[in-house]
Amino acid sequence: MTAEEISNFKQKALQYASNFDVCCYLDSHNYPDKYGNYDCLIAFGVEKELTTSVGNAFSSLKNFVDENKAWMFGLLSYELKNETEELQHQTSDNLSFPDLYFFIPTHLIAIKDNNIQVLKGEKSIIEKINNLAFHKTEPANNRLNIQRRFTKTAYLSSLEKIKQHLKRGDVYEINFCQEFFAENATIDPLYTYNRLKEISPTPFSGFFKIKDKYILSATPERFLSKRGHTLTSQPIKGTAKRSTNAKEDLHIKTTLKNSQKEQAENVMIVDLVRNDLTKSAVKGSVKVDELFGIYSFPQVHQMISSISCELSPNIHFVDALKNTFPMGSMTGAPKLRAMQLIDKYERSKRGAYSGSFGYITPNGDFDFNVVIRSILYNAAAQYLSFQVGGAITYASEPEKEYEECLLKASAIMSVLTPIPKEASKT
Repeated sequence: MTAEEISNFKQKALQYASNFDVCCYLDSHNYPDKYGNYDCLIAFGVEKELTTSVGNAFSSLKNFVDENKAWMFGLLSYELKNETEELQHQTSDNLSFPDLYFFIPTHLIAIKDNNIQVLKGEKSIIEKINNLAFHKTEPANNRLNIQRRFTKTAYLSSLEKIKQHLKRGDVYEINFCQEFFAENATIDPLYTYNRLKEISPTPFSGFFKIKDKYILSATPERFLSKRGHTLTSQPIKGTAKRSTNAKEDLHIKTTLKNSQKEQAENVMIVDLVRNDLTKSAVKGSVKVDELFGIYSFPQVHQMISSISCELSPNIHFVDALKNTFPMGSMTGAPKLRAMQLIDKYERSKRGAYSGSFGYITPNGDFDFNVVIRSILYNAAAQYLSFQVGGAITYASEPEKEYEECLLKASAIMSVLTPIPKEASKT
């Protein structure tokens, strides 16, 4: 099939899948990826499902995997940190995503190298989808009153307090995030996701519907993958806005690559990931495959490193997920103290944000993203949210960090508009 035919099929397939109570659509947008197996996966319908809260979530997932040995798709929320460490964040949660959710689909379609394959379910589903009339509807959205959980003054004040922790050596780096939100929000999730991926096509993009809750994601980041016996993590640390001027854009890219500040932030997380992988690795197998790689996306250049290891035969792959969760790129170093300070200074429960969703295959391979650059929506509660953040080190300049947050939010804001108002509290 031609690239255009595949693109049309993907649009129709997502439209078809989104009519089910549960669906998960993962799209790489054809970015070259030596660690990935598929260009696109479309899973929908529920044969079996697992929904569980913090406490025994990872052990429940391990049992679910061992009992079923099937294709499954699922969400690991950031709140599972409370299961890996003694942590508890009391901030209110208006989205109410499950802490852990996995489902075995009744239908699964895979696309690779412009070929469509039914991995599970009736083969006639392809014909049904091809015969579907694609509806590119305009949104029946109400005007979203998007607010920020922090005023600029309050955000800068919090960064100054965090820098005191950095000065004392409590942490070397902390990922500090702020929430943008809208109450009484009515959106068309499918239209909104299509708009988001048009503006920001990324290699770990996804649409995940769990009944009345939606994750609309344009994330560029892989959390962890397993292929055979190899685990691979690709943390992102380092962001620079792109220019439409080719010469200036090349200069920005080169400056990012050579930035000592960005390299320092990146290498701290690389060391953290290496340490996390050691808990699951064959001794001596952890290695850095690429350090400070620069990758370009429509809005930004990113600094991405790749770390891998050989999974120990004594470690269940679900424990490998647990041993690296939550991802270091969204916490900081050292991880435990960074998470404690995140709980202290952030004003919103992260929930699905900075968690992960992805898939597990029948033979135990998996691939999970990092939930960033994503819109979270609870249709029943009419609550919409997205969060942005950045790595704070002692060298960070609060004003520049604030501007970087706004840059990261730009793709989502261009989808949702209008310009957000700051929340009234300081």
